[in-house]
Amino acid sequence: MTDKEALLTYTLRLGDDLLILSHRLSEWCGHGPVLEEDIALANRALDHIGEARNLYDHAVQLEGKGRTQDDLAYLRKERDFVNTLLCEQPNGDYAHTIVRSFLFDAYHLPLAEALTKSSDATIAAIAAKAVKEAQYHLKHSSDWLIRFGDGTEESHRRAQEALDALWTYTGDLFTQDEVHKAMVKAGIAPDLQTIKAGFDATVDKVLDEATLKRPADGYMQSGGRAGKHSEHLGYILAEMQYLQRAYPGAEW
Repeated sequence: MTDKEALLTYTLRLGDDLLILSHRLSEWCGHGPVLEEDIALANRALDHIGEARNLYDHAVQLEGKGRTQDDLAYLRKERDFVNTLLCEQPNGDYAHTIVRSFLFDAYHLPLAEALTKSSDATIAAIAAKAVKEAQYHLKHSSDWLIRFGDGTEESHRRAQEALDALWTYTGDLFTQDEVHKAMVKAGIAPDLQTIKAGFDATVDKVLDEATLKRPADGYMQSGGRAGKHSEHLGYILAEMQYLQRAYPGAEW
């Protein structure tokens, strides 16, 4: 794999995380527990899509094959997506959605901050624009997690169960394969051990305030970065890509 191919793969990883998570969050539109949260999740989904579009635009320039951001979103197959497994997990109840968002946010904010110093000027600019949004996302999910964990017995139970169920997918966030090592060497991406330190500090602080127990590290699910996904991604793509596949070349 050439350096350019590694950069393309890395850019797609960043974009795929955001696209797939945004689709999951958009599934709450019209179904949020309260009106304010319905709107908040829709806005957050739009933030993620906006960042994903910028990354996909960068990816198509790197690839140079004349594809568009829509092609990357709607015409790739499941094994071509390289998002982390965490982002594709089902919404579940609202506690489950919040825990999934919190775990991603605790990773995404330090990553975005580090990427502002990337040697790739486009990635650095995209990250700089995303930092403020990532700060808000983390505050939102942290506040809700604390509310659930330190709330009623029922809300505490649901939050802890969601945390226990999703923890195994956090390992996929910190996979450092040959692609990532090449990006670190080139000064494009940060060492994920540094990001993991920030993630751990945030998780420990918020879980302590939420009176929730951090699950013990054990077997961690992985494979998303290599295109090996859970059964859930296929269903997401079947829904998300239906229009473009049924009516090729359709435009608004």
